[in-house]
Amino acid sequence: MPNPVVHFEIPANDVQRAKAFYEKTFGWEIQYMPDYDYFWVKAKSDGVGIDGGMMKRKDPRQPFMNYLTVASIDAMLAKVVANGGKVALPKTPMGMGALAAFIDPEGNIVGLHEEGKKPAAKTAATAKKAPMKETSAKKAAKGKR
Repeated sequence: MPNPVVHFEIPANDVQRAKAFYEKTFGWEIQYMPDYDYFWVKAKSDGVGIDGGMMKRKDPRQPFMNYLTVASIDAMLAKVVANGGKVALPKTPMGMGALAAFIDPEGNIVGLHEEGKKPAAKTAATAKKAPMKETSAKKAAKGKR
């Protein structure tokens, strides 16, 4: 099926309170990711469902969000607008590609996710390891033998 729901985000005024609620209520494992100041919500079970995230609410109107993966955010936002929707958040590059959000004609906010470009596959020529340089500590140790 095209454009699957791949991620959700739960904004919270009190993240620790929300974390405790979702862990105790649903049995989800919620892990803090300090590099992103973000919580990873592990909600998938036996291959069913999707994982998500939790973070400090940035705006009082910030809703629970679902994200759909699309091939091109630019193309999808053009379709959204052509069909009566409005852009809520323009395409924003992130570490995992790009995100955007739109408001449908009923007032619902939906997130979009575009995967980042994957690095080129290594060929046999690029996979060969370069010879390691000897460090000064290794050279000194050899001299003492």
